[in-house]
Amino acid sequence: MENPANSPIDYRLAFEHAPVGMVLSRQRVMVDCNAFLCEMFGTTREQLIGQSFAVLYPSVAEYERIGQRMIPILNTRGRYADNRMMRRLGELHGARAGETFWCHVTGRALNREAPHEAGIWTFEDLGARRAAKAELTPREREVAAQVMQGLTSKEIGKQLAISHRTVELHRARLMRKYAAATTAELVQKLMAG
Repeated sequence: MENPANSPIDYRLAFEHAPVGMVLSRQRVMVDCNAFLCEMFGTTREQLIGQSFAVLYPSVAEYERIGQRMIPILNTRGRYADNRMMRRLGELHGARAGETFWCHVTGRALNREAPHEAGIWTFEDLGARRAAKAELTPREREVAAQVMQGLTSKEIGKQLAISHRTVELHRARLMRKYAAATTAELVQKLMAG
C-alpha cells in the first residue's frame, strides 16, 4: 500500500485549493489566480486573467501610489505586505459589485531588481464579507491601513511622505467617521468593516 506522505505533491491542486486568494502576476497583470480569489472578489477566473491589478483597487490613484511605494521594499526584501482597501468586482457568492473591504495583501517578487516583472501574491479578506461602513477618501484609506498596523502619526507620515500633522487630521476624521473614542477602538471598528 502506497504511503500518501511519499506521493508527489500536485502543486497546481495546492494553488487552486489554497485557503487564501492567490495570484501569479507579470508587470502587475494577473496571469493566473485561484478559486478563492475569484470568490473573494465576486468574479470568475476568466474575467481576471489578463487584467491589471488596478481593477481590484477602489481607485487608479491608489493602485499607482501603492505600486510605487512597494518597489523599494520589494527591491530590498523581495517581499511586501500591507492591509488595504480593495474593491469587489462582481455579484458572485453574495458579493456586491463595487463594495469595498479591508484586505491583507502579501507578495513576493521573483526578481528583486525588477519587482513588478513577476510575482506571487496572496489576498486575505479582513472584513469577513462585510463592506466598509464609512466612505473614506483614498488618503484616509492609506492612513487607516497604517493605523491598523500600529504605526504612530510620525511613522505613518514617513511611510506616506506627508507631515505627521496631516496624518493626525486624517486620523481625527477617521475617528469621527467610525465614532471611535480611542485608536484601539478605531482599529477594532476598521477591522469589523
